[in-house]
This record gives sequence, C-alpha cells and structure tokens, in this order.
Amino acid sequence: MFHPESGKLFNNTRRFMIMKHIPNAITIIRLFLVPLFIYVFFSGDPYSHVYALVIYLIAGITDLLDGYLARKYKVVSVVGTVLDPLADKLMLLTALWCLAAIDAIPFAFFVIMIVIEGFQILSGIYLYTRPQKAVIPANKFGKSATVLFALAVSMMVLLPDSPLTLVVVLLALVAKIVSFTSYMILYLRGRDKGNVI
Repeated sequence: MFHPESGKLFNNTRRFMIMKHIPNAITIIRLFLVPLFIYVFFSGDPYSHVYALVIYLIAGITDLLDGYLARKYKVVSVVGTVLDPLADKLMLLTALWCLAAIDAIPFAFFVIMIVIEGFQILSGIYLYTRPQKAVIPANKFGKSATVLFALAVSMMVLLPDSPLTLVVVLLALVAKIVSFTSYMILYLRGRDKGNVI
C-alpha cells in the first residue's frame, strides 16, 4: 500500500539531491564565463567592452546566487568553498588583465593584484591538498572587496576618465589589502591547525 508520507519523503529527498549540486554547477558555469569574457572583450565590436562588462556582472550575480542557494538549502560543500573564490579571482584577474592590455589601468596595478590573488589561490590549493585538509572560505572583507571591484571595473569601462573612477579603484585596492591581511591570519591558523576554518 502506498503511503502519502513515503511519496513526500521521496520527493523531498530528490529535491535535496538536485539542489545539492546546483550551487556548484552555477560556480562551474561562472568559470566558463572567464574565457567568454576575454573573447568578447577583444572581439573588435564597437561595444565589445560593454558586452564584456555585462558578462562580468552576470558572473557577479551568479556568485550571489550560488552562495544564497548553498546557504538556504544547507548544501555548503568543501568543493564549493574552494571553487567559489577561485572563480571570483579568475574573473577579476581576467578583467584587470584585459583593462591593462588596453592601458585602461596601469600594468603595475594588475601585477599587484595578481600577486595577492595568486598567493591566495596557491595557498588555498596547498591547504586543501594536504592530508589534513583546511579550507579558508570567503569572508565579509573579501566579499566587500569583490563588490567594490565590480563597481570599479564597471566605472573603468563606462567612465574611464572620471576622477570618481580613480577613487573607487583605490577604495577597492584598500579593501583587497584588508581582505588579504585577514586571509593571511586565517591561512597561518589553518596551516598550523590543519582544519576547516
């Protein structure tokens, strides 16, 4: 005899299994947006930079979406915790590299950012691949820096000559340095303890 409660439990379980993988799937899609951004940015279309900016902002929206879904359905995973900030960093570095390539920003600015982000990526891989895995999730400082850089990239594309653009870029850089400092503290703790922070 079929029990309604059994069917409800089955549906809830199936729904959970589907939702469990959606946040990571969205993150992977965001990774694929990186090469698309490069292609569109250098496509030669009169509005190529604006179109690339739209891709950048879509990536930012998907970042908020996968984080929201992971928290709402309590499906935060170690893989997602690693891939999510990696996707953010790759998209940011890609955007800055493209802007530096057309002299929209000083190349030194890109170098500073690639050193900071590169260290975070490599140290994150190091912590995750040790026998005692440790993962440093994105914190409020990192998310604040991400938002400021989204605004900065937007203004560098749309208002490259505005003095306000320089102010926003500098604020984003300061936020990134603060974020990096907090990351270093957590990294040293994770390296010593070998656990998930």
